[in-house]
Amino acid sequence: IGSFESSLERDFMELTRFDSNVEEIIPQPMTIGYFDAQGASRQYTPDGLLTYQMELNIPPILYEIKYRSDFKDQWKKLIPKFRAAKRFAKSRGWLFKVFTEKEIRTTYLDNVKFLWPFKQRKVDEEMTSYILAVMSDLQEADPALLIAALFSSKKNQAAVIPILWSLIANQRIG
Repeated sequence: IGSFESSLERDFMELTRFDSNVEEIIPQPMTIGYFDAQGASRQYTPDGLLTYQMELNIPPILYEIKYRSDFKDQWKKLIPKFRAAKRFAKSRGWLFKVFTEKEIRTTYLDNVKFLWPFKQRKVDEEMTSYILAVMSDLQEADPALLIAALFSSKKNQAAVIPILWSLIANQRIG
């Protein structure tokens, strides 16, 4: 997954490595110099830099991962660092974002953790084609409806579930 200093950073890495739009995650990519309110020279190293697939035209995101409680406790110390990072990022056409557990620990993270084992799973291409054809006919269906439309036999319905999760994990159906 990469290096991380907290379970929150680990969870963020889970989200970003699952996202097929992400090209690269660079931990602690640079140190930014800035001056504090007293004029003293300081340095700040953001947690990472996310880059996206070039054809998407999404600017890189320089980021920091912080628990909300740490953010509240260290607000005065963090604001000058974050302002320096924002200026630095903007000068390169990037964005600077702070991610907290509110953005990271979501239902989407639960889904990512569930779907990970299915992402690399080898699936039967003939069955995959059949599922995609039925899904195309239905246009919209929840998993239960799709499975019922595929097979009436409970045994066959159960057998198709891992393939369905694989298709969802690989964004072939949503």
